[in-house]
Amino acid sequence: MLLGHFIFFPFFGFGFVMYFLPSIIALARSKRDTLAIFLLNLFLGWSVIGWIVALVWAAKSDVAAVAR
Repeated sequence: MLLGHFIFFPFFGFGFVMYFLPSIIALARSKRDTLAIFLLNLFLGWSVIGWIVALVWAAKSDVAAVAR
């Protein structure tokens, strides 16, 4: 029974990390829109399109803000 827990945890942990990969990337890159990327990933990450949009958004560079 104890062996089942050791086998189940890595698969659950890997799936969790893969699901939230766009959010992790956004956090690691200190994106301006980290919260928005996380919310998109949380609510629409189950769909492949939502996950890809969040991943692209997290990976692309921030445009420098123009101060006037």
